[in-house]
Amino acid sequence: MILIQSNERSLAVWAKLSDQERMDFGRGHMELSAEMGSAGVLVASEGLADPELAKWVSVRDGRTIASDGPYAEVKEHLAGFYLIDCAGLDEAVAWAAKVPDAANTEVEVRPVLDMSQWDM
Repeated sequence: MILIQSNERSLAVWAKLSDQERMDFGRGHMELSAEMGSAGVLVASEGLADPELAKWVSVRDGRTIASDGPYAEVKEHLAGFYLIDCAGLDEAVAWAAKVPDAANTEVEVRPVLDMSQWDM
């Protein structure tokens, strides 16, 4: 999975972009999704809404509790992701290098936990 974080650094970069650069940035994500789809590696990709729209959900004593989030101390949040199915870490890193965010900040590549072999 390629994870895209929003943080103080990425927000500072975004603030310096012109309207045209922001449009090009968005197109870059759309073009990358199309390229991944054509290559047969794309499972899913999405940008995520502002964290102020999020709900934190927990269950206590059988009761579901949903509260607003995130809290003020949160300085970084998940802004989007690409879930890809590829041969290995090197290929995933090569795809991650094409994510528009990687040109100005960084993106994270993390393997998805494979629980298929767990004895449950």
